[in-house]
Amino acid sequence: MSESKGSIFPDERVWYDQFTSTDWVHDTIADSHRVKALRSRKDFWGRVRVAFDGSQGWILSALSGFVVALIAYTVDVSESTVFDYKDGYCARAWYLDEKKCCPRGACEDWKSWSQAFDYHPFGEKWTDFSIYLLCVIGFSCLSCWITLWTKTVVPSAYRLTTLDENLAAERVPLLADDVHSDDNVSPRQQRDPERESPPMVYYSAAGSGVAEVRVILSGFVLHGFLGFKTLVIKMVALILSVSSGLSLGKEGPFVHMATCVGNIACRLFTKYDRNDAKRREVLSAAAAAGVAVAFGAPLGGVLFGLEEVAYFFPAKTLFRTFFCCIIAALSLKFLNPYGTHKIVMFEIRYLVDWEYFELLSFVFVGILGGAIGALFIKASKYWAHSFRRIGVIKAYPILEVFLVAVTTGLMSYWNGLTKLSVAKLLLSLASPCDDSTDGSKDDLGLCPSSVNDIPPILLTLFVAFLIKGFLTIITFGIKVPAGIYIPSMVVGGLLGRIIGHLVQWLVLVAPGWAIFGNCATASDGTCIQPGVYGLIAAGATMCGVTRLSVTLAVILFELTGSLDYVLPFSLAVLVAKWTADAIEPNSIYDLLTSMNSYPFLDNKHKPVFTGDLADIVPRVRRERVIDITNSPIVPATSLRAKLETLHRAGELDGGLPIVRRDVLVGLIPAPDLEYALDQLVDEQTSLCLMDRVPSIDEDEEDEPDPTDFTRYIDPAPVTLDVRSPLDLVYECFVKLGLRYICVSRDGKYAGLVHKKTFVKYMRELEESES
Repeated sequence: MSESKGSIFPDERVWYDQFTSTDWVHDTIADSHRVKALRSRKDFWGRVRVAFDGSQGWILSALSGFVVALIAYTVDVSESTVFDYKDGYCARAWYLDEKKCCPRGACEDWKSWSQAFDYHPFGEKWTDFSIYLLCVIGFSCLSCWITLWTKTVVPSAYRLTTLDENLAAERVPLLADDVHSDDNVSPRQQRDPERESPPMVYYSAAGSGVAEVRVILSGFVLHGFLGFKTLVIKMVALILSVSSGLSLGKEGPFVHMATCVGNIACRLFTKYDRNDAKRREVLSAAAAAGVAVAFGAPLGGVLFGLEEVAYFFPAKTLFRTFFCCIIAALSLKFLNPYGTHKIVMFEIRYLVDWEYFELLSFVFVGILGGAIGALFIKASKYWAHSFRRIGVIKAYPILEVFLVAVTTGLMSYWNGLTKLSVAKLLLSLASPCDDSTDGSKDDLGLCPSSVNDIPPILLTLFVAFLIKGFLTIITFGIKVPAGIYIPSMVVGGLLGRIIGHLVQWLVLVAPGWAIFGNCATASDGTCIQPGVYGLIAAGATMCGVTRLSVTLAVILFELTGSLDYVLPFSLAVLVAKWTADAIEPNSIYDLLTSMNSYPFLDNKHKPVFTGDLADIVPRVRRERVIDITNSPIVPATSLRAKLETLHRAGELDGGLPIVRRDVLVGLIPAPDLEYALDQLVDEQTSLCLMDRVPSIDEDEEDEPDPTDFTRYIDPAPVTLDVRSPLDLVYECFVKLGLRYICVSRDGKYAGLVHKKTFVKYMRELEESES
């Protein structure tokens, strides 16, 4: 036990630095020693402490679920009221939206802005339009202004490009492997300002945050990204951005805000606050609860955590995530944000079953949805590379938001479909033409009474499809809290509704075809329900954008509550994923992760390796090795120079191997070394002990010697032979969560492979194969 770095002076272990990777092995060892010490007491109070320790995870899960539901309630109620301010206000109570102000339909309590003002220089219609446009611009720009408060500037040494959904981020020109230095010269003297990349700027409250949450759960440390300030600012800015009527959703930001709640709640217990690996168990559960309250789908939330964001997901975490999602869903039902005692804005019921000949239509809808989702990714990337790299747009994010808001206001107001909020529009597109759903009242004229009514409906839907598709492309990535889930479903829903009406028209035009059977005379009109096609295409398009599969099928089932349509939903999602993968291999979040240079090692898509470890091992440089062949005493100034060499290479979470006669005898992590050097009183003259000396080990002192660095050294770092296959290297990084692997050749030290180096190699391998 005395030889383990995790057990000697555990309180002296330095906390994780910004932009470093979690040391999963160290955290697991540290927690094992903590649990062993806790269980050593066999008395009554010892058992109580053990029981309380075991219940802490459940307490945090329940607390996170309730708070997430409370935040969702606040956002839902506030957003619905502020959204309607663009059209008017409730004279009876200013804080009510139009539906709550006039629950039975149009009433005198709801006043449009043309009714509120007596002066109409251009007519009442243009007065309403002017105020609508001003509200869209005002809410959007205010949301962006608040979001910009979370601006963070990061030095170029961290070798990242952005930490928000900026597809226009440019790759870092200087790679870590290109850094060379001399052991005799201080790295500060070598620094060439012309070769340095500019500092990276990011806004933690911008975008959805799902890609960043996924990277954080894989072990990447981002201080402040899940903090209280980010949570509050994102919640306020999200209410404004959704209320503005931009083509964005609140479901993705719910995942980020829920993860913030889980991260803040971990501060209650030291077990989770001081152990990053344990903390991520709570973060996984909280992120899943975000999806549960966003869609009203607790089972879908659990699967989302398993399929999309979680990296290490043991059975214990799965059950705790399920518990957290159930608590969140129950809490939201009691809070009743919509006044319907439902946990979603809409709940659709299909009373008519589907016909067998419709399977071909469902497959076709799935193909189209997957293709649109993949093309959306390509279009978003092209827009970001062409428009967002304009100097003035890049320098002033609020200008882009202003332009997008003006475009949205001008294009959306004159179309009855696009003027609706994305959630209400999706409800209208998915609703059947009967009385089985609250939103099925045909206020928008989407339910034809005869075959002659179908062409005008198709024209209206097609125009709305073009408008929403364009607005969604230019909106994704602007500096406001914005999700892509519901907007992508709306675009797909418009297309699916078009397909549904085309099939309906075909059945009415040719009712005698044998394949249709008695469909033309069944039910009211035909047996074809265009709303089913709308919802299936919505799910297929979202699958094409995010590549969620099982999660999406379950969410669609929970929205409809219909077992009859589980098969069409699942079939369309399957076909959509195959189609999207063929057109664009990466999901929108995979693309963001790759472009933003996150050190994310994908554990779901393993490349085909044919080489061995020797292919990626960098050459051994003496400025990155601590050689104690002649003496275990090393000057502190030399250690500081070696540490700065690692920092210049961007390896803040790297390590310096310790060798004696070319044999690896230990490794000191860079964060630990920096902490140890900072504790020295006089760094210029201090000599540091880098190996155990018997005479010193036997000397028992109350206070440890600050120059004794042996307590920070890992005496047994994970080491592989240079001839090890790359498949084994991949498994070690993925399954063990290592930050680096030492390499040996014939028993002697031959180099060190950092996780970031391996990720870079994998990306280059995938690019060469594609």
